[in-house]
Amino acid sequence: MMRLAGYTLLLTAALASAQSKQPKTSAQNLSAVFHATNAQILEMAKDFPEDKYGFRLKPEMRSFGDVLVHVASGNVFASKAGRGEKVKWDELDSKNYHGKAEVVALLEKSIAGANAALDANPTGPTKDLEPFLSVMEHSAEHYGLLVAYYRANGLVPPASRPKSK
Repeated sequence: MMRLAGYTLLLTAALASAQSKQPKTSAQNLSAVFHATNAQILEMAKDFPEDKYGFRLKPEMRSFGDVLVHVASGNVFASKAGRGEKVKWDELDSKNYHGKAEVVALLEKSIAGANAALDANPTGPTKDLEPFLSVMEHSAEHYGLLVAYYRANGLVPPASRPKSK
């Protein structure tokens, strides 16, 4: 009887372990990357020197701070569309956000809204992972641009820094 109980316990543990290792769904993978991309951009927003928020790679390009406001615009779009609202891309005006603290606060708020919409409806309102997929791709492109702003200023982006052990 004791042996049967032992086998039952082992079988239960094996089944529980197998269940926990099931592959993630597309929505779960998208959610993980969406959250990670926004977290990296927010880390950059907090890390980049305030006196360089107005830096532009070229005069006709957005400044570092402007790019962050633009990314926030995408998150606002994702949160509204993710809740099923009829929405079009409404670009937030970077002139309304003065200084690093206001831009970081805007970005944090937009990320929280987008994350809440994604967590509540991970496959999107039409069950095709939109709008989160488009906004995630958009944000990832701008992450790369922000890396260029770091490098042009002789700075190392947070994700490229050596990790302490």
